[in-house]
Amino acid sequence: MSGMSAEERQRAIVKTARRTGAVDVNELAAELGVARETVRRDLRALEDHGLVRRTHGGAYPVESAGFETTLAFRATSHVPEKRRIAAAAAELVGDAETVFIDEGFTPQLIAESLPRDRPLTVVTASLATAGALAEADNKTVLLLGGRVRPGTLATVDHWTTKMLAGFVIDLAFIGANGISREHGLTTPDPAVSEVKSQAIRAARRTVFAGVHTKFGAVSFCRFAEISALEAIVTSTFLPTSEAHRYSMQGPQVIRV
Repeated sequence: MSGMSAEERQRAIVKTARRTGAVDVNELAAELGVARETVRRDLRALEDHGLVRRTHGGAYPVESAGFETTLAFRATSHVPEKRRIAAAAAELVGDAETVFIDEGFTPQLIAESLPRDRPLTVVTASLATAGALAEADNKTVLLLGGRVRPGTLATVDHWTTKMLAGFVIDLAFIGANGISREHGLTTPDPAVSEVKSQAIRAARRTVFAGVHTKFGAVSFCRFAEISALEAIVTSTFLPTSEAHRYSMQGPQVIRV
């Protein structure tokens, strides 16, 4: 493999990261036949271009306009952390009677953690969430119509947003591909971005729930500012100092 240009090497690294979900410096160095320092330099360059985020000893791919993980993949990564976050987020329902649940795996877990002892109307664009809740006691499920995106199995486009625009929702649980203090909440696909921003407009309260790796990541389409959120629910993997900086912009930050 050696004799590759830096560009070819970096392309190969991104491809591997997207296929496997993460890459390791030592393994890449062995695979590509280059020094570890060369791999680290490649990862720094890729991070500058917003293609990967570096971790201790490796990196993972950033979701972008050209790359998005599927729901199936999300259901296998950071699962214990996602379950903790979902349970904590569901506790914020309070006296809400209508709840919007976003597409994605963490929101799906929130849906499954919702209180069972009282009636709730759940509005969602996610086929998986609608299916999981359809037979639950005390739940009325409203599935938003529209075009179904294959990777995430959620509806988008004008049918979806038009239906959402007709509601006033007590609480929206929103996911994102990236959340940053500078760029707010972002997602790769403009059609998904439209649904998310319409849900936030329709909701009296908005809660973002997501794993620590989303923080500082920036994707293609911005759909909300940090100040639009009542609360951010994440895990203790997000450092206290960083959590504090987000809370300065308005939301309560809950780490579990």
